[in-house]
Amino acid sequence: MPRTITAKAIAKRQRGAAKSALPRPARSRQDEAVTALKLASAKLSPAMADLFKVSEEKLGFVPNVLKAFAFDLGKLEAFAAYRNELMQGESGLSRLEREMIATVVSAQNRCFYCITAHGAAVRQLSGDPIKGEMMAMNYRAARLSRRERAMLDFAVKLTSEPWGIEEADRARLSAVGFSDRDIWDISAVAAFYNMTNRLASATDMRPNHEYHGLAR
Repeated sequence: MPRTITAKAIAKRQRGAAKSALPRPARSRQDEAVTALKLASAKLSPAMADLFKVSEEKLGFVPNVLKAFAFDLGKLEAFAAYRNELMQGESGLSRLEREMIATVVSAQNRCFYCITAHGAAVRQLSGDPIKGEMMAMNYRAARLSRRERAMLDFAVKLTSEPWGIEEADRARLSAVGFSDRDIWDISAVAAFYNMTNRLASATDMRPNHEYHGLAR
């Protein structure tokens, strides 16, 4: 007896076919250089060589931000260690929440590299391409929980008006369940990406072209 194909199965096949038919993002000539600065890469230490190898195996590429730091081994090691601890270490914030902060801060600063890279991470971790786009364009348009909205509002204020942060701002975070440690982590992630945004903008750092097509 032939198997009945439901309308839902047909629609799923059509979506899959449409997705596979989409052209892969082409590598733009303007994105071939990692930054506008001509800095020769240093010889990688075994640990950093392993990091580059693992990135290539897991992602299919080495993030350009690591390549940008590779001219100075000490700075590369310090950057990679702190970034990994901050974004993947133990925290009351989920990895998705941390990537949401990174994307929203980067959007506030109009940092092309970080909006592209962290917007892709939000799409991947959330499984929701639209949420990733909203974080990159205007998080206020998204249907966020009270916790998420308070977290992102705080990160944006810390980015645009750091002198204006006061006890009432921290109290809003406490009111939606964030601990003092969580408030530190929200602040640390926002502060870190304000730093990297400025470095990326100052050097015209370009995101890997692969980011544009991830989790669409």
